Amino acid sequence: MTVRVLLADDHRLLRELLREQLQKEPDIEVVGEASSGRELMEQLAARSPDLVVLDIAMPGLNGIDAMAELAARHPAVKVICLSGYSDRRYVRAMLKAGAAGYVVKSAAGTELLRAIRAVAAGQSYLCPEAAAAVVRDVRARGGASGGLGSLGKREMQVLQLLAEGNRSSSIAEKLSISVATVDTHRRNIMRKLDLHTVAELTKFAIREGLTLS
Repeated sequence: MTVRVLLADDHRLLRELLREQLQKEPDIEVVGEASSGRELMEQLAARSPDLVVLDIAMPGLNGIDAMAELAARHPAVKVICLSGYSDRRYVRAMLKAGAAGYVVKSAAGTELLRAIRAVAAGQSYLCPEAAAAVVRDVRARGGASGGLGSLGKREMQVLQLLAEGNRSSSIAEKLSISVATVDTHRRNIMRKLDLHTVAELTKFAIREGLTLS
């Protein structure tokens, strides 16, 4: 079985190097490239990939936002984050948004191939640097409940969009839900996190790495 892969990264040279590397593998076919989150959304319907290799820091629509939109609109497409960031906040944010794998760019060779094959087979994959970040995060939190762990997937999406300055009407449009539902999510988020204003939500989201601010 051949895995159809779409590459999404704003660095053309890196995309070319990745394409050259992946095309040498008999079980992998690179079916398209995107230089931004918006271009990725356009390419998905046209190219029908099985899997997307997605960077976080992209213009227009960053990787975390793109991941959330992709998961909502194309739930069958699997995603591996290929990022220059190994910080626990980015790893956690991408996994929470729905990514099945996370590989840092410094380990993009063999690790990316392992990730693609594992994720295509229905597994999850973290490169050693990302796995170490997750372990540090768990230890730092002491396994305690509450915080981000108490939020559902949709609440995480609403929290991130609120923190990035979106109004309820804009969030409703982005997530294809009603304004009333957005407001309900916002109240539930504030209750669960014991926060009382949008400003507090914004500070919390930035501290937790849910925005690229």
